[in-house]
Amino acid sequence: MAEDPGQTSQVRLAFRIGYIGSSFFGSQYQPDQRTVEGEIVAACMRAGIIQNRNEARVALSGRTDRGVHARCQILALSTSVPDRAIRALNGQLPPDIWVTAWAFVPDSFSPRHDVTSRTYRYYFSRPPQNVPAMRDAAAEFVGKHNFQCFARIEPGKSPIRTIDGIAIILDENGCRLEVTAQSFLWHMVRCIAASLLQISEGTLTIEELRRYLSGVCTNKIKPAPPDGLILWDVHTDLDWHRIPVSGLKAGRIRKQSEELHLLGTVYSLLLTD
Repeated sequence: MAEDPGQTSQVRLAFRIGYIGSSFFGSQYQPDQRTVEGEIVAACMRAGIIQNRNEARVALSGRTDRGVHARCQILALSTSVPDRAIRALNGQLPPDIWVTAWAFVPDSFSPRHDVTSRTYRYYFSRPPQNVPAMRDAAAEFVGKHNFQCFARIEPGKSPIRTIDGIAIILDENGCRLEVTAQSFLWHMVRCIAASLLQISEGTLTIEELRRYLSGVCTNKIKPAPPDGLILWDVHTDLDWHRIPVSGLKAGRIRKQSEELHLLGTVYSLLLTD
């Protein structure tokens, strides 16, 4: 374990967290809705880790929409009891949020701005019709583009973003889009996924896609459903220390996975003759 800076002054900690997004109204704190940040703040206050979210400067590395999941999201907070935070946070969190690692960080650390890039994966619910066409089209996204047609643009936000890497991967888990960039716009990955699915189905051409990437469109691309989207990784140079996920919490997640798999099988059988 890295040297503890002390228990009397405020210490800034980063945690690597994961969550199942299905039961959350997004990650960002909303006082009247169940959110990832809201559950984390409540857990920290129950454990005496923080007194309130503003003084602790609780922050996440990115905002995920309602129903979107995370394998690697970064949480940062300031606390006078870092040992307690490291030891107790996982046990206070609900079953659909977990902590996998921690690190000491400078007091100025921002999980939103002090990261090098983010990787998302989008898993398509069914095998696309034309994976080679999707791969050809995906290459068009690499580099700097105007994503006005592929995102919900908030006031004051630039629609210009740079895609560092993108791939369509087909393996035993199905077909997925994997995309890496320093930052993303609201709904951007889901809109990219939807456009590539349209390419596969022949309802969108490469020429139309290129025009959209220049920021010219009559109608924006509608985002794909959130269920298949995972914030897969947030890339940093932090010195992470692993926190094992308890057997009870891991067991609950596996049990829920099995139940959902069974439910999908039953739904499909209801349509048979």
